[in-house]
Amino acid sequence: MKRMREAIDIIRINIWTLVKYEAVYKILTLFIFTPLFLRGFNEIMRITGYTYLTADNLFEFLFKPITLLFLFVLIALMTLYNMFDITTIIIILDASYQKKTINTFEALYVSLSKWKNLFSIKNILLPFFVLLLIPFLNIGISSDFISSINIPAFAMEVIEGNRIYHIAYYIVMIVFFIILVLWMYSLHYFVLENENYSLAIKHSMALGKHKHIRDILVLALIQIFMIGLYYLVVGVGVLYIYAMNAFINNVIFKSIVSTLIFGIGALSFVIFTILSTPMNYSAISVLYYARKKEKGEECQHIEFKQINLYENLYKKFKKVILYLSAIATVLGVVFAYNVYKGNFNLNIEYIRTMEVSAHRGASAYYPENTMSAFQGAVDLGADWIELDVQQTKDGVIIVSHDTNFKRILGLNKNVWEVTYDDIKDLDAGSFFSSEYSYERIPLLEDVIVFAKENNIRLNIELKPTGHETAFEEAVVDIINDNDFADYCVVTSQTYSSLKSVKEYDENIETVYVMAVAYGRITNLEYADNFSVEAYNVSKSLVKQIHNANKEIYVWTVNSESTITKMIDYNVDNIITDDITLAKDTIMESKTSNMINEYVEFIESIF
Repeated sequence: MKRMREAIDIIRINIWTLVKYEAVYKILTLFIFTPLFLRGFNEIMRITGYTYLTADNLFEFLFKPITLLFLFVLIALMTLYNMFDITTIIIILDASYQKKTINTFEALYVSLSKWKNLFSIKNILLPFFVLLLIPFLNIGISSDFISSINIPAFAMEVIEGNRIYHIAYYIVMIVFFIILVLWMYSLHYFVLENENYSLAIKHSMALGKHKHIRDILVLALIQIFMIGLYYLVVGVGVLYIYAMNAFINNVIFKSIVSTLIFGIGALSFVIFTILSTPMNYSAISVLYYARKKEKGEECQHIEFKQINLYENLYKKFKKVILYLSAIATVLGVVFAYNVYKGNFNLNIEYIRTMEVSAHRGASAYYPENTMSAFQGAVDLGADWIELDVQQTKDGVIIVSHDTNFKRILGLNKNVWEVTYDDIKDLDAGSFFSSEYSYERIPLLEDVIVFAKENNIRLNIELKPTGHETAFEEAVVDIINDNDFADYCVVTSQTYSSLKSVKEYDENIETVYVMAVAYGRITNLEYADNFSVEAYNVSKSLVKQIHNANKEIYVWTVNSESTITKMIDYNVDNIITDDITLAKDTIMESKTSNMINEYVEFIESIF
């Protein structure tokens, strides 16, 4: 608790300097530097001759020498920009520790002089520390520009699906964590004591010796405190809303209170977001100074010279903010008043109707890719059933996601090693629950017959193994023999499979399943539509696909927040394990009310 109070005190002294600086930094990041980075990345693609990136060509693109060179330059620039943020925060906190108040321009002036040390060859390790360790650990002490770097979901799926990769991943994370703990104070040695980074690392390890676990606990408590404080502030706003609805009947007064509460909530979110990074570095600063004193080492501090060049500009800026706040309040009251009176319609209308696909059937409640799961999808009101098909040794098209039958059937053989007779009587449901021991692996033809009887469409994903014979042609023949071409799409993560389908029958509608989707993907001529992993979906991607008069499916969407995001993006079809959640969320979104949604969100937290 002592360290937490000290961290808060350090923040408090120059809190408005930190708020103003971090606000400007985040605005610059969002509107200038992030677009510049993306523009640079697009230039790399143009130079190397790539118009789009998918899982099929991503690694080929990344390992081109020219790509590696340009990416290194971009990442270096990104890291330098991020390091300027960290350096400035440490400098402002050091001023607070000295009980000095400084303005933003003074902090920037000092930070620039320190930041130039990054260009020394002796500090080559510093960017790697910032870029690699902090974002991957994702413990909240990095700046926004690189903390958004995460391991893509499709890569995590590969890692989690392979035991060796999974173990290796956790070993790497543990190593990163240990290094982070050991090097935690190195940035302060670099900024405050002008040490080169190799020496800063050495001193950081010595400073935290025998105190590492305690220091990490302090950082964790600081973050828990910040999260709790934010929810407390928002919770108070909710109580005011309840009081307003329960005891106040005057519409104008309700409008004023609603506007003020919304404004306070939005302002609180912005302030807490802005202060999250400084608060964590404040905790590290407190620990740094405390450890220095315990070891009898002299604390070196920044010497500040007052810079009053823009003092009058600050005063004018404050007046502008005051005027804008007053205008925003008046406009908010007018808007809220019209909402209460029913003059504004807040219902959301969609140009396209979003549909729901049951991922491998209703796989949250039944064994995947079985007739029970498909019946469950019908019962729960799904619009589509997504299923996977493969070819056995004797050319039969079966419904199965796994190439190896160990998980589902308990048979450690691959699909190309067995005939249909070898597996047709094996239990395909007990892996989920003994209640479904009667289930068997279905044939594609049986599922198509079922779909026609129940008036539901099919998303048929081809999963080639390289051991097939006329695989795509066999699937298309089954579809056409059952007059089902107008009620299904054929999809695959292997683009060459879609090409084979189109070359065999151009009337079959194809969908390219993509873990990575970047660039002008609509140039892919054999893909009528696209199915993209949710992590990689953006508004610009949806717009590009829709502008090409194509549709976008999104997989695999199982949380309310992601479903809501996809609704906002106006995607065409979401593939989910939880059909009920998806249908309910889509329905609720069509009649949204701002205050009710706000209250329900807070209620869900508490």
